[in-house]
Amino acid sequence: MGTLALCSHYSQLSWKRSIIVAMLLFHLCCLQVWASCRILRCNSDFVAVTLDLGGSGGGGGGGSREGNAGYCSALRSYAMCTRRMARACRGDLAYHSAVQGIEDLLIQHSCPRTGPTAQPRPLPQAPISGDACIYEKGYLQREGRTPDYLHCGVFGDPHVRTFRDEFQTCTVQGAWPLIDNEYLYVQATSAPMRGGVYATALITITIIFKNWRQCIEQQIYQAELDNVPAAFVDGSVTSGERQGQHSLSVHSDLPGHQAEIRAAHIGTTLVVRQSGRSLGLSVRSPSAIAEAFTPEQDLQLCVYGCPPSQRLETLPSPSSSSSLSSSSSSQPSAAAHVHCAALLPARDIYYQACLFDLLATGDLNSSTAAVAALEDARGMISDPNKVHLLLVGNADGSSPCLPLILAVAVLSEHLLALWTGQCL
Repeated sequence: MGTLALCSHYSQLSWKRSIIVAMLLFHLCCLQVWASCRILRCNSDFVAVTLDLGGSGGGGGGGSREGNAGYCSALRSYAMCTRRMARACRGDLAYHSAVQGIEDLLIQHSCPRTGPTAQPRPLPQAPISGDACIYEKGYLQREGRTPDYLHCGVFGDPHVRTFRDEFQTCTVQGAWPLIDNEYLYVQATSAPMRGGVYATALITITIIFKNWRQCIEQQIYQAELDNVPAAFVDGSVTSGERQGQHSLSVHSDLPGHQAEIRAAHIGTTLVVRQSGRSLGLSVRSPSAIAEAFTPEQDLQLCVYGCPPSQRLETLPSPSSSSSLSSSSSSQPSAAAHVHCAALLPARDIYYQACLFDLLATGDLNSSTAAVAALEDARGMISDPNKVHLLLVGNADGSSPCLPLILAVAVLSEHLLALWTGQCL
């Protein structure tokens, strides 16, 4: 009897510990997915709108007709925001709680499912004074420290290093937004290249600086393959003059092939360059600027990476027209490894990108894209330890949650042995 009781007690403890370990592994493994869920933005927008309504709409139906209509509009906007978050927030408990809460409130206040929605609050804009058009100085005065910066790099076939330090290789063709926030819109256009089924290249990069308070009027920069100008589309090299300083400026160390654009009013630097037969873009931006977007602006390669259906997980076979390939060469070819290792000794994402581009195109010049992207990263990332990223997961496309699967399998086997062996 005592043995059975001890076995039961030990089994319960084992189950509890196993569940805790499995959930911890699951949380760590999938934290990166949940990081893209921005349900808190929906919550805060709803709270802000209802606060503007005062007590007329949300008091259980006893308010005025106008107040209840405003509250229903706020609820419909809240519901619309959650629908836009559905893909990114799948599995998030706060998201599902919000969805259920909205349904309950719509019923409680007899709100129609269709109708007008509440307008989002405009971003707060303090009066312009002093160095307000120099982001870094203004931030230092407010916070007493320098801003936290994020880096994004898009280069090669194309490869994307996101603001969250994720690395992806994409099959995207046509025009795709890289950045789309309240201050900046960046779009890249890619097209197939001759030389392999995987080979694509960035052929156009368009940057739109949005009109912002008294600092700048809208300004556009555009670069094309074999034409990376050191000026905006209107021919100017500066814009947004205030107190003898310019919010926007363009300069080039290699006219026609490289340009650096500095946007002082948002503390952002963008470098556009041509490497081989492809354009590339590197961005350094404060986190508050990079993350200043609404739920509608949910397609940004620098923020979320490529859509899952547009990602490549494996290295291409050596191009048949490439001098790197031969009937006896392994995949990837030894020649590609030697070439990329000589340029990029660290076996990081830039080394992997070099291999990919070399095998996809068969063009030795394609390796310069990864080298240039690494140099930009070194100049834009203040912590040297964060410059080099190692690939997470396997090149064969296996699940990034493989540690979780293995852990659950081991735990299941342990528990099965526990029940069948010790509790007979």
